[in-house]
Amino acid sequence: MKKTYRDGFTLIELLVVMAIIAILASLVLSAAGFVQKKSARSRAEAEIAALGAALESYKSDNGDYPSNSTPNNCLNLVTNLMPPSSVGGKVYFEFKSKETNTSGVLDPFGNPYGYIYTNGSPNNGTNNYDLWSTAGGSANSNTWIKNW
Repeated sequence: MKKTYRDGFTLIELLVVMAIIAILASLVLSAAGFVQKKSARSRAEAEIAALGAALESYKSDNGDYPSNSTPNNCLNLVTNLMPPSSVGGKVYFEFKSKETNTSGVLDPFGNPYGYIYTNGSPNNGTNNYDLWSTAGGSANSNTWIKNW
């Protein structure tokens, strides 16, 4: 008797193709994640530069930077750079509603920016402020995005 073969794929061939597709998909997803983190980092750098320019403008009008003794709370920064319309005053930086919450100004990673100005103590010098992003909550301060 002569065996007849049907047209089609064997189970091994299908498994090999599925494995190749899974490997390619994981490469694409990891590259997309890298690009997303890099763009968030670039946006945070740009926002820190823009906030720095707004702080300099605030200082030139008021003679000093907004004070804030709590490093991880930027609410004072928000109320000074963008005062409520009921209070009036010059707007130095326009914050979007999704960029702020009860902790202050949010970086692109969803964490609040750090801001401190205590006119010389504890870490910054006179007429100098510190503004930073933890870049996704990293405990390693070498990976943070900072103005210094």
